Amino acid sequence: MTAPRIVALDMDGTLVDSSGTIPEAFWGLLARALDAGIVIAPASGRQLATLQHMFSRNEPDTFIAENGAVVWHKGEIVSVSPLAPGAVHRLATALDTAPFRAHAVLCKPEISYTAANTPPAIQAEVDKYYLANVCASSLLDALSNDPDDTVKVALYVETDAERDALPWLGQIVPELNATVSSRHWIDLMAPGVDKGVALRALADTLGVDLADTAAIGDYLNDYAMLDQAGWAVAMGNAHPDLKAIADEVVGTNDEHGALDRIERWITS
Repeated sequence: MTAPRIVALDMDGTLVDSSGTIPEAFWGLLARALDAGIVIAPASGRQLATLQHMFSRNEPDTFIAENGAVVWHKGEIVSVSPLAPGAVHRLATALDTAPFRAHAVLCKPEISYTAANTPPAIQAEVDKYYLANVCASSLLDALSNDPDDTVKVALYVETDAERDALPWLGQIVPELNATVSSRHWIDLMAPGVDKGVALRALADTLGVDLADTAAIGDYLNDYAMLDQAGWAVAMGNAHPDLKAIADEVVGTNDEHGALDRIERWITS
């Protein structure tokens, strides 16, 4: 395709390399993309505050956060998709008897909550993705403070999230959209909410046709984003389901495959 006007760019496994860092070459590429009229929209399961911190060196105009439940553009949240409070309460109550060990993160548009008894090693993992996090006595207490603005519940599953947690969640909260974002993480959002919906909302906000968008990703939480985009790019290290729907497959994240693709768009 010719250069897209919007590129929705996944973070972990896509832009971020296996050492957990954004490649140095990205910063110059970001500035050149903006000069070329291409909006680079980091799209992640991470919260908005974490993305803003990660990109504080040269902040883009746009972020797709919380796997599409929050879209931020030019200083304001332009789209937010809250969960039904009853479903969140049911999940928080049932987790203690789940047939697997999991630790929940209750996500609001600009802050998150974990339970005070979250093991330190798991809390350290949470802190990678949720910079603005508060430890509450329990998730039910955090939910009771403001039950109407939860946008996501993220679960860190100690075993395999797709194998062990996904079927159980389909029984407990079938009305929620469960998306597997890595081997250990699974996110629950409102029905119909995903990175693909967020990309459509962003395109509508900017007056851009979906045919003039592109998406680059590596895991199942990127599936809807690639499916909606005008041009779908799967990483070399992507889940097989993403490669199956991609218009092209590029190098791995450690090979900076996403940067190479954006470079070709800029110079095309």
